[in-house]
Amino acid sequence: MKKFTIIIFLFFIISLLKAQNEKQYNVGCIAFYNIENLFDTLPGDNDKEFTPEGPKNWNTKKYYEKLGNIAFVINQLGSDVTGSAPAVVGLSEIENISVLEDLVKTDPIAQYDYQIVHFDGPDHRGVDCALLYRSEFFKVKHTSMYKVVMNDMPDFTTRDQLVVTGDYDEEEITFIVLHWPSRSGGEKASRPKRVAAADLTRHIVDSILNVSNQAKIVIMGDLNDDPVDQSVKKHLKTAGDKNKAKAPLLYNPMEELFKKGVGSLAYDDKWNLFDQIIISPAFLEKDRASYRFYQVHVFNKSFLLQKEGRYKGYPLRTYVGNTYMGGYSDHFPVYIFIIKEL
Repeated sequence: MKKFTIIIFLFFIISLLKAQNEKQYNVGCIAFYNIENLFDTLPGDNDKEFTPEGPKNWNTKKYYEKLGNIAFVINQLGSDVTGSAPAVVGLSEIENISVLEDLVKTDPIAQYDYQIVHFDGPDHRGVDCALLYRSEFFKVKHTSMYKVVMNDMPDFTTRDQLVVTGDYDEEEITFIVLHWPSRSGGEKASRPKRVAAADLTRHIVDSILNVSNQAKIVIMGDLNDDPVDQSVKKHLKTAGDKNKAKAPLLYNPMEELFKKGVGSLAYDDKWNLFDQIIISPAFLEKDRASYRFYQVHVFNKSFLLQKEGRYKGYPLRTYVGNTYMGGYSDHFPVYIFIIKEL
């Protein structure tokens, strides 16, 4: 009875009608958010622009405003269904462990006591990926980082790929948090870097599925490519159709959203859907005796949009160039719901 009471407390329970029979489900929310340059104000090797003396005049007031904005968004992800903040949140573009410690102590998410998984990586800008999780939902068992290597570019560095395996409500799930190389220099010229990153992610996935072909894997990140691009479709090996997402293909629910014109960032008056959550086929089994995929969303509420000027309708970001906008991020967050029948 105690265990059941805990589960009821931790998961918002919704009722769905199927075949005229009412059923109840545990619902969990998993999110990813590129929070755009969350730097502290202290000078470092790669972040001189994000200091009080730098061109952006980055200071304590702006830093805490940024923390408050990001915490405000995280608190709302999936809350219309769960009544609470996400159980697991992947992040990108964070400078170090200190900014994460400040973030999780910021209202309104301070109440959830988010725990942190983070490693310092080699990225030349000094930004990394991280995972936040609520320990009442998720128990970490293993963490690791994987480095993207390009043999023909020995000096190449980018964000490491973060892998976290643990028990989510007593079911093992592996989360892979990514920030693939950017399109700097042009999409075509930079494509081999993202292909190398995709090949590494696929290697990680295969190493897990070789142990158990029923492993549950959640890949989430800013891929700097759309769901239909070569790195995602061919190298990561994804399908946008549930019925075709059989091993070795992974299911990418973002592909259907992208084809409908939904994006997570805007550039040159065009929407891209670089921020994606991709799952292994084990989440697609028809029975719901264990956690299965339910829905995917891009969180693009109106308060996240710039209301005027050249970038009207774009995500309201912290800076445009060196002009402080006081916004959130140049990316929208994305999230999925997973459900299990009680």
